[in-house]
Amino acid sequence: MRWAAREAAMRHEPLSIVHVLPALPVAASALAWPAGRVPEEVLEIQESEGRGFIADATRTARESVGDKELDVAGELFIGAPVQALSELSTDAKMLVVASQGRSKRHRPLLGSVSTGVLYHARCSVAVIHEEAESPQRAHLPVLVGIDGSAVSESAIAIAFDEASWRSVDLLALHVWSDADMPWLPSLETSAQQRVAEETLAERLAGWQEKYPDVTVRRIVRYDRPAQQLLEESGRAQLVVVGNRGRGGFAGMLLGSVSAAVSREARIPVIVARQR
Repeated sequence: MRWAAREAAMRHEPLSIVHVLPALPVAASALAWPAGRVPEEVLEIQESEGRGFIADATRTARESVGDKELDVAGELFIGAPVQALSELSTDAKMLVVASQGRSKRHRPLLGSVSTGVLYHARCSVAVIHEEAESPQRAHLPVLVGIDGSAVSESAIAIAFDEASWRSVDLLALHVWSDADMPWLPSLETSAQQRVAEETLAERLAGWQEKYPDVTVRRIVRYDRPAQQLLEESGRAQLVVVGNRGRGGFAGMLLGSVSAAVSREARIPVIVARQR
């Protein structure tokens, strides 16, 4: 909530706080009320709690931006959370969700709603982890993963815009192989490295002209794109990736790299989606 509020205030964009109450299961309703109909009082209590949640969230949002102006409104829905949020995302610039979830072995997990939204949202999605609340990171750069795919162009656009608004540098990371194996240097890989560096420079050239205020630091690596992004995220305040990369096939909704980074990064992650 705080991250979304600050993002909206920074950009002078309206913030819509959405709370989706799951409909009571038919089986549970029939068990509690043999007639099969949930009493109106129960529905009223459910909706009252939902409105209270929105009111609390609205106060938190306003407190998060201090003296800055924030146009904020709340909406309450009853139904399937993933479906409702995905439908609402059609008219949104960005959908912000909390990561939630942790396994018994304390490995980071995405909650079921966050995961569903990443797969089905029609706009870019920001995944916010608990550790994201760190003012000390405000001066750190924005990190973007670039693989040369069409979707990564959307990620580049968002990353430059975020870096410009935040007045920070941009780390542009290009991993030119999807291989998950150690790098054994050779004449061939050295040549490929040079080609990758030239390709990255070409990808960024137009954007650097559009955002002359953003200082870009280019990084080229050989393999393990997800791991490289996670390692570099340790010195960034935000990561931007495409929802699927160069290995994605038509109809694929979420790639392995974006899924891994969204799940394991300890800072906010924006998963860019082509409109």
